[in-house]
Amino acid sequence: MATDNLADKIPDFNSSGGNQGGNGPVDISALANLRRAKGLKEIASVIALAIVVVTLLEFILIWTHTEAYVFPKPTAIIHSLFTDFSTLYWKPLTQTVQTFFMGLIIGSTIGLSLAVLVTLKPGLDIFISPYIIILVTTPMVALIPFLMLKFGFGMTPRVIAISLATGPMVMINSATGFRRTNAELIALGKSYGATEFQLFRKIRFPFALPMIIVGFMVGSIFGLLTAVGAEMVGGGMGLGNRLIYFSSLVQMSQFGAVLVIVATFGVGIYSFFTFVNRKWASWDA
Repeated sequence: MATDNLADKIPDFNSSGGNQGGNGPVDISALANLRRAKGLKEIASVIALAIVVVTLLEFILIWTHTEAYVFPKPTAIIHSLFTDFSTLYWKPLTQTVQTFFMGLIIGSTIGLSLAVLVTLKPGLDIFISPYIIILVTTPMVALIPFLMLKFGFGMTPRVIAISLATGPMVMINSATGFRRTNAELIALGKSYGATEFQLFRKIRFPFALPMIIVGFMVGSIFGLLTAVGAEMVGGGMGLGNRLIYFSSLVQMSQFGAVLVIVATFGVGIYSFFTFVNRKWASWDA
């Protein structure tokens, strides 16, 4: 019996049964293809809605006499962000960003390389796929204590955890994209004597690029969550550690400010890859 590709074992949840219109096991392309805001009117509408939500929350907290140690008022969080950013939040943010990008670069490089490898050598997936499934279904934060016993209390355990969270997402989506390359184009390229490298560079990679971008986007979000969680469990002076520190002191305004920074970082990741998708893979829409 012939051995299936790793990508063939992954459901694409495509209700039509074909290969068109799906984007693999982690499909957020509908969000990535949202129409961009056109004109100042739409941008102003989004900002106005945010102001309304924040104002409404502020009045609800005042009306219910909610104490700051239970739920901080948005105005207190905003005040802390503006007045204490350089002293309380800048250094933790830079450490989290540094750790995150180191893990992302290592994990995504390995994940993309493995996707290429299992595409060129389908027989390898029988050895690789069980470990990929384990990595996808295991929260990498749980490995931090074990990694700390081996590598100490420095940045290394957190970088490894982020890499393990990022790599499988990049690999799965990239392998799915490589699998969906038009077989007729591959056959045509081979008929003209194209090498495997030329087929990848001219056909497979361009066709898989939308899925690769989705893999990087999802992997980055998983990596950010792992980075913050690893700092909460494994120390360091990043944003995750500040969450534990401020909550232990019941400084909920500062706690909320850190949450806002983490959320803004996540939105920035999404916005960046959405821009990349529109710039280099908008033809897929």
